[in-house]
Amino acid sequence: MEEYRRIADLIAADIAAGRLRPGQQLPPQRTFARRHHIAASTAARVYGELVRRGLAVGEVGRGTFVRPARTVDQVNLELNFPVLPEQAALLAPALERALRHDVLDQSLRGGPAPTATREAAADLLARPGWRPAPGSLLFAAGGRQAIAAVLAALVPPGGRLGVESLTYPVLKAIAAQLGIELVPLPMDAGGLLPRRVPVDALYVQPTLHNPLGITMSPARREEIAGLGLPIIEDGVNSFLDESPAPLAALAPDRVVVVDGLSKRLAPGLTIGFVAAPAGWTDRIAATLRSGAWGSAAFALDAATRWILDGSAARIAAAKRVDAAHRQELVRDRLPVQGNPKAYHCWLPLPSPWQADTFVAAAARRGISVTPAAAFAVVPAQAPNAVRLALGSPPVDALTGALDILASLLAQEPDLVEG
Repeated sequence: MEEYRRIADLIAADIAAGRLRPGQQLPPQRTFARRHHIAASTAARVYGELVRRGLAVGEVGRGTFVRPARTVDQVNLELNFPVLPEQAALLAPALERALRHDVLDQSLRGGPAPTATREAAADLLARPGWRPAPGSLLFAAGGRQAIAAVLAALVPPGGRLGVESLTYPVLKAIAAQLGIELVPLPMDAGGLLPRRVPVDALYVQPTLHNPLGITMSPARREEIAGLGLPIIEDGVNSFLDESPAPLAALAPDRVVVVDGLSKRLAPGLTIGFVAAPAGWTDRIAATLRSGAWGSAAFALDAATRWILDGSAARIAAAKRVDAAHRQELVRDRLPVQGNPKAYHCWLPLPSPWQADTFVAAAARRGISVTPAAAFAVVPAQAPNAVRLALGSPPVDALTGALDILASLLAQEPDLVEG
């Protein structure tokens, strides 16, 4: 075993045994290196491994803190997969029909997606001014797999992908695995700024950007679409804000839309969609196959049934109401930013709070939030802010957590630590 992993295991054991407490600050890396008689670079890898395992949180130059173990009592404002209490009852009838012997036998055989599935998916993804061509739709095992397949098809290893300076953390990991360099592009209050840069493609979140919650105006969308670059448009949050036409409606020959059902329906249903220009579908289909990123036929059959019987539309409508209600709760308590239709919001922190110390202080109170550095392409340039994901906890737990965060924000960090 590599030395840094062995030492990380020892620290993990100390955390599990309670010898290192949640929120406790770990020593500076150079001090840690001297104590353990290792190189400073090895100490950095130990701390990086602890962060990767979810056992620590920190930013370079600000310190590293022990995170609490995940418990059933913790209020998780990191994960953003909303599930409504009533949705299982809405989804169950279609599954009962899907489990009939004759129907199940057909879906377990696999094969190409039938016409009914393609038409249903096109209706689900359609937005004002745009409906994807059913015949060009591709299906993935989830939204993440859809992104990976499109990146692999459009950006060569060693290529450059333009992204918002704050972007989806999973995209950062996928790009690293594929050997793609991310090029952070500037943003303003309206979203990504249109800039002509030497990149192979752009990845953008024009609707309810994660983490900032920005929805681009129609004028900004036209500017971005007019750059003449291949664009990967992540539409995973678009079901919450259906009014703006997607970039694909403005540049249909250069925009690929990726979407999924995890947020729209449930995190346990991992179906991803790729709506691509006709000239790119074969290339993307090939990367879906080679990466083993394709969808399971049974899950796709179940999703089709939920779309056709109206369950998917009813749940999406209910989630729009739920997201707006949760936004009201947070805006009554905290000075957050972002679109009030989103299931997440952005909380800039006042001085003297720093993101890492606020995350650690919240963790000691059983609340997990995400620091801006997790979204920053260049973590050292991350703003002093955190993202709050509102969709996962029950409303009463969310309300209590927001009250605690509001109280925390009103205090001085040194008083909190004391």
